Amino acid sequence: MLRFVANVTFGISCTLVLFCYQVLSVDVYRREHFVAAVYEHHVILNPNPTSITDRKSALELMNKNLDIYEEQVIAAAKQGAQIIIFPEDGIQGFNFTRTSIYPYLEFIPYPDSVTWNPCREAYLFNDTEVLHRLSCMALKNQLFLVANVGTKQFCKHSDPFCPPDGRYQFNTNVVFNDNGTLIAIYRKQNLYFEYAFNTPPEVDYTIFDTPFAGKFGIFTCFDILFYEPAVSLIKQYNVKQVVYPTAWMNQLPLLSAVEFQRAFATAFSINLLAANIHHPDLGMTGSGIYTPSKSFVSYDMESINGKLIVAEIPVLLEHETQMKNSVISDKILESFSHYHMDTLVCHKEEQKDCSGIAEGAFKAALPIFYSEMMYDNFTLVPIMETEGNIHICSNTLCCYLNYQRLDLSYELYALGVFDDLHTVHGTYYVQACVLVKCGGSNYSTCGQEVTKATGLIDFQLQGNFSTPFVFPLLLRSDVTLDFADNLGWRSNYYVMQKKGGSSGLITAGLYGRWYEKD
Repeated sequence: MLRFVANVTFGISCTLVLFCYQVLSVDVYRREHFVAAVYEHHVILNPNPTSITDRKSALELMNKNLDIYEEQVIAAAKQGAQIIIFPEDGIQGFNFTRTSIYPYLEFIPYPDSVTWNPCREAYLFNDTEVLHRLSCMALKNQLFLVANVGTKQFCKHSDPFCPPDGRYQFNTNVVFNDNGTLIAIYRKQNLYFEYAFNTPPEVDYTIFDTPFAGKFGIFTCFDILFYEPAVSLIKQYNVKQVVYPTAWMNQLPLLSAVEFQRAFATAFSINLLAANIHHPDLGMTGSGIYTPSKSFVSYDMESINGKLIVAEIPVLLEHETQMKNSVISDKILESFSHYHMDTLVCHKEEQKDCSGIAEGAFKAALPIFYSEMMYDNFTLVPIMETEGNIHICSNTLCCYLNYQRLDLSYELYALGVFDDLHTVHGTYYVQACVLVKCGGSNYSTCGQEVTKATGLIDFQLQGNFSTPFVFPLLLRSDVTLDFADNLGWRSNYYVMQKKGGSSGLITAGLYGRWYEKD
């Protein structure tokens, strides 16, 4: 047995020592399972989050949410859960100012500085009542528990990053093991208009170990769209399981919560345990337990009740955790007629502007139009026949669609492309090839949020992406998930294929993130 030690930095004076073992035995390939739980929580909110209150009043509100947490931990434990994940902002809520959130904040020591069990040692630190309750839930029910809290850390003005009021305020995930000990924390890196919180001075790469599934990585909500820390945890630290508290407002057609959670787990071939807030009136729902090949999800825009999901899933082996870079063979592609793509002018390695190619190719055939989708100006071409081959280009990205409609639906669908910097509600570079159902019969409705569809389409969608980070989206009527028949690279093109389907198609997309151009 060889032992390797890796240091993972948490930011300010925090290092977690990981022990990685290479077992020289066939047992390393033995597949096991574990039982995971996620809870989509209908958080009880402060109706006036910007108003100033005191610690006692803040605790009264948070204890109402913690009462619900405790019920769900007990229910999960009865079903054999070994770990449970709760959502971001599930205890105190959201939309606070920096001042108004202060009474809700917990003091938290770094796990490397002290071994602390808040349930058994509540007297050690002040302002830790929430941590005490969470720790006791884990201890009494003998499971690992992941929750999200607001935390405070006082700093000196000699610290160049110290805020003017002398304290950091962080959006923080906490992890307790099954005896209630605080074993890991993660401070959210990519804040989403969260003015009450600070960005950590350094990125946290937080990993914790479990006896039932090995090591887990952790990040929060908006982090999933960025390289740090999400991609680094998977690619550099070989994380095979990820816990993911989120407070995600759904945005169709490309960024529904379950849609992108599924895409992320597929793209990196990981287990993803995602817990979202449940507030349909705010567009917030969508949680799940995802393996590379299965989904156990909840998406409910009707009920106001929370939802507990419990599932037994396989433990993924470290060598299985990687960006899905499978290659699609020519034999597989024979089931679709397709372009001889190498004869086209637009190749990503030439870094040419493809918009002229698109207009020239379709000026006499299909109308090119522009429509707003996800606040971005997509270039689109409609699907007007029962079957065909079409393509559309923008900047260096060209998208190709081979399709066959299987029904008599008159719903309008369009193939769209976007290759540019997204600048609304965050700044990040996107390359996207998408087949979407439009909201009506006019081209201007293409890109609108749609939840119902009847159109059944066999398709092969592909694009010459400049990034290896491509997330496959496949969403059907009533926001239900589906899996592609084939995914992977062919030469310089990422390809998705799907034949058949249980219900109408809402979105089939290849969502590329070109992190270097953010």
